Amino acid sequence: MSDSVKPVALTIAGSDSGGGAGIQADLKAMEANGVFATSVITAITAQNTRAVNQAQPVDLDLITAQIEAVASDFPLAVVKTGMLATADIIECVAEAVERYDLYPLVVDPVMISKSGYELLAPEAVATLRDVLLPLATVITPNLHEAGHLLDMTVRTETDMRDAARVLFEFGPDAVLVKGGHLAATDDAVDILYDGSDYHAVRAPRIDTPHTHGTGCTYASAIAAQLARGRSMPQAVEQAKAYVTGAIEHALPLGGGHGPTNHFFHLAPFEAAETPAT
Repeated sequence: MSDSVKPVALTIAGSDSGGGAGIQADLKAMEANGVFATSVITAITAQNTRAVNQAQPVDLDLITAQIEAVASDFPLAVVKTGMLATADIIECVAEAVERYDLYPLVVDPVMISKSGYELLAPEAVATLRDVLLPLATVITPNLHEAGHLLDMTVRTETDMRDAARVLFEFGPDAVLVKGGHLAATDDAVDILYDGSDYHAVRAPRIDTPHTHGTGCTYASAIAAQLARGRSMPQAVEQAKAYVTGAIEHALPLGGGHGPTNHFFHLAPFEAAETPAT
């Protein structure tokens, strides 16, 4: 492959009709971080900035066919998973990961939307923990997801370190517990654990309600940076800086939590001048 060709990343996730999260956010974040992004859709959701109103999983045969189509034709440098919806889909994806050697593998254990809609069936949590986490290069749970996976409360930075250590025992190569929901902190801190060392990754906390899709965006940026050859700590640091900028320049669109601005680093939007009459 020519050095001038971008690395190729694959996201396996659900679709967000509002464009701020899910597969749409993944594709934007991956491309913004310098890779060519491909996709496999696992579920279709009807959602906007206010809420997820409905979701429908994709048939397993079609998910398998999508993965085969991409994996058989593209030199994949990284794979990221997001919304997987059901235990059957998790098992389907895990089987494909092993069959096609889909590594590095970034697993974002998407479980529930900001509006409270369940994006992962409750009975599928154990399957996610026992079947997919052991295959992961890194997992990226937020506080709620880490707590749900472990049946514990994660509220402090000490809790985050404890959760990362226990989650590592399920088999991933590294664990990133995201602290964006920590209460009363000036910094947004995440804890990366690789089985021996803890790395605290910090950035200023941005005071904005427009954070739709931040988890998807962060995990996808990590995946893209890994595809570009960064070490895990470097990939997380680069992705953290990127997602912080995307939040700082978030878009106040819709009537709820607006989306992050995936291309904030490009020239700002300027309305075209009205032609003179």
